[in-house]
Order: sequence, then C-alpha cells, then structure tokens
Amino acid sequence: MRSRVTLVLAVAAVLLGGVLLVPTAYARLADDTSGGGGGGGTASTVAAPAPAPPPPPTLAAGPVAVSFKGEFFSWALMDRQTGKISGSPNMTSTSSTESMIKAWIVSDYLRQLKDTEPSAALKEAARLAIIDSNDGAANKIHAAAGGSYKPSTSSTPDAVIQRAITICGLTDTKRGNVKPYTGYWSFTRMSPRDAVRLGDCIADGKAAGPKWTKWVLEQMSEVRGTTAAKDQKASYGGGRWGIIDGLPKSITAQGPVSIKNGWTPIAYDSNWHVNCLAVNGRWSLAVMLRYPVRNGLDYGAQVCASVATQLVTPQPGAALKVPQQPVGRL
Repeated sequence: MRSRVTLVLAVAAVLLGGVLLVPTAYARLADDTSGGGGGGGTASTVAAPAPAPPPPPTLAAGPVAVSFKGEFFSWALMDRQTGKISGSPNMTSTSSTESMIKAWIVSDYLRQLKDTEPSAALKEAARLAIIDSNDGAANKIHAAAGGSYKPSTSSTPDAVIQRAITICGLTDTKRGNVKPYTGYWSFTRMSPRDAVRLGDCIADGKAAGPKWTKWVLEQMSEVRGTTAAKDQKASYGGGRWGIIDGLPKSITAQGPVSIKNGWTPIAYDSNWHVNCLAVNGRWSLAVMLRYPVRNGLDYGAQVCASVATQLVTPQPGAALKVPQQPVGRL
C-alpha cells in the first residue's frame, strides 16, 4: 500500500513538473529570439532591401511580323549603348533615301561652320529642311555645304554624301543612278543598317559637331505635319508620323525622340519610297519601304509604326501574360 501511494505521488510530481516546465522553456525561447538573452536587452530588426525598380521600357531586338504588300521592306535597330545592330535579314539592302537624308545635309553644313553662325536666311533654310522637309531649303543647304548636282554614270556620291560615308562609317551607301536624276541627293541609296548608323552619328555629335548637335536634334524632335492631304505639298510636307506613332508614352516621356522621314511617290517604278528614321539616347531605328503608289502614304506610315511597337521591351501588359501555375487539388 505504501509503495503504491509512493508511485502515484511520484507520477503526479512528474506530470506537475512537466506542466510547470513548458511555460518556463517558452519564456527562455522568447528571450533568446528577442536578442535579450538573460540580460533583458531590447529586440532589433533588419529591414529587407527594397526590390530594384524595373528598367524603363526601350526598344530592343526582337521578332517583327508585318503582312507587307510591296517590293521592299527592311528595318534595322541599333542599341546605342553597345553599338550592336539587329534587324531584318535584308537590312544591308538599299533603297533611295528621299528626304531622310536631309538631316545629314543640314548636319554636314553646320559642322563645317564650327562656331560661326550662319546667315539668318540659311539658318531658317536649315530649320525648314528638317521640320517641314522643304526641298528648296534643303537644296540651298546642300549647295552651301559644298554639294553639287551633276548627272553622272559614276557610283561615287557627291562630296556631301561622301562625307556621311566617311564620318559615320557607312558601308552600304552609294549614288543612285536613276536617269535623269543621277546624282541628286534624294536618290542616294542607303540600307537600314547604314540609316541607323547615320542616326547614331547625328545623335552622338560627329555629324553636326559640338556646337550644333543639340540644335539639329531639337529640329528633328519638332518635325510637324501629318500624312493628311492638307499637310502634303508639292515640295514640302508633314513628316511627323511613322515610328513616333508606334512608341508608347512610357518611352516618349523619357525624353525627346528625334525623327526624319523620307517619302516620295516615284513615277519610274510606280512605288512609294518611304523611309522612317528615329533616334534617342538609347537606340536608333530605321524602316525602309517600297510599295505600290495606290496603297497610299498612310500604309507606309502604319508599317513603320508597327515595327516600332513590336520592338518595345517589355511589351505593354507583358506581366499579365505570364502563365500561372495550375492549382493542385488537395
């Protein structure tokens, strides 16, 4: 009887001790995790690092799909941070530059002036050659820059265009031999690969020089007028369309985009010759087209815009397209 009582008391003591030990152990654990230990110190926390913000949208190499109906479609994109050029498989093929080359003609003239101011008339001609794509104004600047219009069977461009080849490192550019316009600046044949090099050359200051580069880029960012008939005249016209229309506000809000388009309905091949060039601090993009005149100018403008939109990285709404993992059943 005494041994049984002793056993019961011993078991009760063990159980009671266990109950008392649980809160004691918990209290010690709490002290340890708070950093206080046995000394009653205060708790400390370490803030998690803030996640890095995503890079701003830009244009980057990627697939481009255009249901193009015409003779020639080619594009190229330069990453101006690395100098890498990507584009369509035929980005080294050439087409006539039309008015796209006016940005170079103006730059070449101003670079030769160095720190000298041009006359008010020539400075206004330089401005109109870019913002209104005015042919008469461009002819004046071309002549002032040392250019000449001499029909020739030679494939060597005139002095103004030859300097573009040398200064900007162009490899596919040559004189356009189209009678009776052989030698005329608008028939200079250039590839999209060379066009993005030209855009980069203008933007980095080699084309116009340190005094005039900002001015040229500003005129290119202020190009005005649309494809509408009211904005299209015989010797000048609205040129604010194409690539600029394909860029989202998330890119255009980062800073000015400088553009210069070229567009002419050519009688000898019954094609629109349409070229779009745009450049900013991070990239240079060119799209060059030839397609039937009956399709209209809007068609070319829309193709240029579509190429730009497809190269936007990341694509708008891309986060919403990430496939979700299927939820398993419990």
